[in-house]
Amino acid sequence: MKIAIVSSSLNPGSRSRMMALEVRTRLLARAEVEVDFIDLREMELPLCDGGAAYGDPYALDLNKRLEAADAYVLASPIYNYDVNAALKNAIELAGRNMENKLVGFLCAAGGAMSYMSVMPLANSLMLDFRVIVLPRFVYSVPEDWTGDTMSPVVSDRISQFCEALATLGEKLAR
Repeated sequence: MKIAIVSSSLNPGSRSRMMALEVRTRLLARAEVEVDFIDLREMELPLCDGGAAYGDPYALDLNKRLEAADAYVLASPIYNYDVNAALKNAIELAGRNMENKLVGFLCAAGGAMSYMSVMPLANSLMLDFRVIVLPRFVYSVPEDWTGDTMSPVVSDRISQFCEALATLGEKLAR
C-alpha cells in the first residue's frame, strides 16, 4: 500500500511537520507500506485560479503523486480554527485524486479549544471526493511539546494513528 503524507506547514519549525515525519518513520517500518512524503515547502504551487493553475508543473506533479497513493495523511497547523491555506490550495489543485480513498489528519494548534477544527475539511472531502476519513486523528498543542520533542501522549496517539491508518488502508486497498 502506498501512503502519501502531505506536510502543509510553510514554517521550518513546524510541529505538524515533525508529526508528519514521525508518521513517515513509523509507516516505513511496516513491510507492506510505501510512503511518499510531500512537503509543500518544497513545491511552488500556484494559487488555484480555477484555470491555468491546473497546468502548472508543480500542480501536475502533485496530482501525479496523489493519484499514485492508496491513502493520505494530511498534516497541517491550525490557524483561526481551520487548516492552513497551503493545504486548502493543494486540495483545490489536486484533491480529486483522493476520491474514494482513506484520509487521516495530523494537526498542531496553539490551543486545545480548536480540536474539532479539521471537521469542516473532513466533511468537504467526504462530500466532494467521497473520501473515507480515518476516525482517529492526532491533534497537539504547545503543552504537548518540550522543544522539538513530543510528549509520550502524542507519541502514543501517533502509534495508534499509524496502526489504524495501515490496517484500514490495507483493507480498503484490496
